[in-house]
Amino acid sequence: MSSTTPQPPADDVPRPPEVVRRLALLWDPPRPSGRGRRARLTLEDVVGAGTAIADTDGLDALSMRKVAARLGVGAMSLYTYVPGRTELLDLMIDRAFAELELPPADAPWRDGLAAYARAHWELFQRHPWILQTNMWRLPLTPAVLDAQECGLRTLVDTGLPERQVVEIVGLVDAFVRGLARSTVAEAAEKDASGQSNDEYWTSMSSFWADWFDPGRYPTMLRIWEAGGFDAEATPFDASMERLLDSVQMAIDRARDAR
Repeated sequence: MSSTTPQPPADDVPRPPEVVRRLALLWDPPRPSGRGRRARLTLEDVVGAGTAIADTDGLDALSMRKVAARLGVGAMSLYTYVPGRTELLDLMIDRAFAELELPPADAPWRDGLAAYARAHWELFQRHPWILQTNMWRLPLTPAVLDAQECGLRTLVDTGLPERQVVEIVGLVDAFVRGLARSTVAEAAEKDASGQSNDEYWTSMSSFWADWFDPGRYPTMLRIWEAGGFDAEATPFDASMERLLDSVQMAIDRARDAR
C-alpha cells in the first residue's frame, strides 16, 4: 500500500491550483469539443507515447521534448493536452495500473491476495519504469485507487483488525516491488553482460573451492548440505506461498482472540 490515506471531506482543506489541476486531469479530463477541425492528437496518444519511451529507455529518458518528437509535433503543442511531465507521469501510471487483471470481489482471500500480488508482479515486468517512481507517493488516480481497494477488499472480511489489513497489504506490496526490482536489475545485467544468472555464478565457482571458509559460515554450509538453497519453484511463487501462510496464521490468531 502507498501512503494515500483517505481523508474525510472538508471545505477548509488546502487546494493549491497545481494540485487541483493535477487531480482534475485524472478524474475529469477535458473532452473534445466536437467543434472545428479535428485535433491531430488525443490525450491518449500523448500518454501512449510517453509510456513507450519509458518502457524502452526508462523514466530518465522521459521528457516533453522526446514525447513530442515521437509524435512528430512541436513540444509546445503537447501543452494543449497535458501541463507538464509531472501530470504526464500521473496519466502514464493510471494507464499502466488500468492493465491490472484484479481478482473478483467474491474470490477467497488467499486466491484473491495471490492474484492481486501476481497482477502487480506482471505489471512491473511490463513497465519496469514504474519502480523508478516514489511508490510511497503514487498519484491518486482512478486505476491506482481501484487496485488499492482490491487489495484491502481481499482481507477486510477475514476477521483481521482493519489496521492489520492495511499492514499486511502493505507487506505484500513491498514484497512484490522488492522482488520485481531485483528481477528487473538482473534482466538489465544480463543484457549488458551477455551472461545469464546461472552462467555468472558458474564463473564464480572457484570462490567456493579457494576462499569459502566453512568454519566462518557453518550455518550457510549446513543449509547448503541439506539442499536448502535448491529452489523448487520460481522466487515469486515460493516466497508468495510462505507469505500467504503467514497471513493465514495472523487470521487464525485474530479469530481465536474474538
